[in-house]
Amino acid sequence: MQSNIISRLSNSIKPASVHLQQHHVTFLLSSLNRRQRRYFSSDSKVDVVVIGSGPGGYVAAIKAAQLGMNTVCVEKNVTLGGTCLNVGCIPSKALLNNSYYYHMAHCGDLASRGVDVQGVSLNLNKLMETKTSAVKALTGGIVSLFKSNKVRLVKGHGKITNANTVSVLNENGAVTDEIKTGNILIATGSEVTPFPGIEIDEQQIVSSTGALSLSEVPKKLVVIGAGVIGLELGSVWGRLGSEVTAVEFLTSIGGVGIDGEVSKLFQRILAKQGMNFKLGTKVTSASKSGGNILVNVENVKDPSKKETLECDVLLVCVGRRPYTSNLGLEELGIERDEKGRIPVNSRFQTVIPNIFAIGDCIHGPMLAHKAEDEGIVCIEGIAGGPVHIDYNCVPSVIYTHPEVGWVGRTEEDLKKDGIDYKVGKFPFAANSRAKTNNETDGFVKALSDKLTDRLLGCHIIGPSAGELINEAVLAMEYGASCEDIARVCHAHPTCSEALREANLAAYFGKAINFS
Repeated sequence: MQSNIISRLSNSIKPASVHLQQHHVTFLLSSLNRRQRRYFSSDSKVDVVVIGSGPGGYVAAIKAAQLGMNTVCVEKNVTLGGTCLNVGCIPSKALLNNSYYYHMAHCGDLASRGVDVQGVSLNLNKLMETKTSAVKALTGGIVSLFKSNKVRLVKGHGKITNANTVSVLNENGAVTDEIKTGNILIATGSEVTPFPGIEIDEQQIVSSTGALSLSEVPKKLVVIGAGVIGLELGSVWGRLGSEVTAVEFLTSIGGVGIDGEVSKLFQRILAKQGMNFKLGTKVTSASKSGGNILVNVENVKDPSKKETLECDVLLVCVGRRPYTSNLGLEELGIERDEKGRIPVNSRFQTVIPNIFAIGDCIHGPMLAHKAEDEGIVCIEGIAGGPVHIDYNCVPSVIYTHPEVGWVGRTEEDLKKDGIDYKVGKFPFAANSRAKTNNETDGFVKALSDKLTDRLLGCHIIGPSAGELINEAVLAMEYGASCEDIARVCHAHPTCSEALREANLAAYFGKAINFS
């Protein structure tokens, strides 16, 4: 068991030099010798049971199997992949992409580029079929990955009955299997947060799940919440013909972590596209009336300012909450915090050392890629390796058009903490590739430490922001300065040159192609 794990770790780790690789594997070996009795049960043939097959769970299960562990994954849903693959990241991106194509053809954008299209119409059923096909292919892909990596899949609800046992329950709550294991990893994800007093029927009053499968385009759509999910799904239906109004309690859009300057421009761009906003506004109630929905709202600062909005469909997007119920936590003495999250230490251990938790059910942003990284390093930690994630280097992306991507600190963060910093900005209007593509809205902003020039944060609104932000993430992971990025040769003409120019402006004070 031990030699198998170390051999596989050696093959999976690719540092800059052979010396580093040998040093890392030697560390893992010595660490595993210290921890083997603690983490691997000689009474069990199963080394780890992962509860949940979302982005964090399925990746963790595969990594465990690749390291030689006898691995079982328990999943209560019919298909694998969790919220992300089934009713989240993947289907929403399919609709965002294809609805934008329709918008370009229908609203004259293609004509402005010299492509005349006649008789454009929307086939909503076909649009939904493409989404479903993508989801089916990817969820089926996890099944294949489990088979090829020898991960045993058990269908049912996983409940921890003691520190080394996971009971599998059917839909009636009856126990169908009991799995003895050395380690348990909770990766149960999250669920839609309900809105008090508003009952979701997924027909007229919908969550993000229902909004991905509407049978027709609503004439008027009201979205409660102008965070990531609300803006993305609002954009989809707005492109397809809905009159969209987003009601947001806060006075800005984009949710937590977005840079203030980016948020303001983002709102102006979306408003120009036709999305309406009521910021600093609270929804007090909603009711059905004559086939429509009446949404009562009031001003947050002045409750006397009330208004009633009428719509065909109401989309409730007020966030998500950890799915941590009926896991047996209370019986084991594993308490949850006020938000339902499971407290863990730096190695993702709960108060019971061989029970771990990752992803949406612990602290931190509810992002699929954050859960994936946690799953990988948690499993490597169980195998005896080091465990570390720099959460300041976890990127966020909003997949509207233009896209918004960011990583690290915002200007607001730096001012609040009293950190001296420099700002470098470069508009896509001055970028040659963005100009030729007629996608010039937005800019790149680089924030650096005034003394050391180290990149502290990067914020992008513009074409391919979700792809470009990863260069900034890599730079920050390696402690790069803005000068480092500015002196790296970037292909021309590409949108990535805007990132280089922004870092040049932060370091030198001026960009080359913008004054």
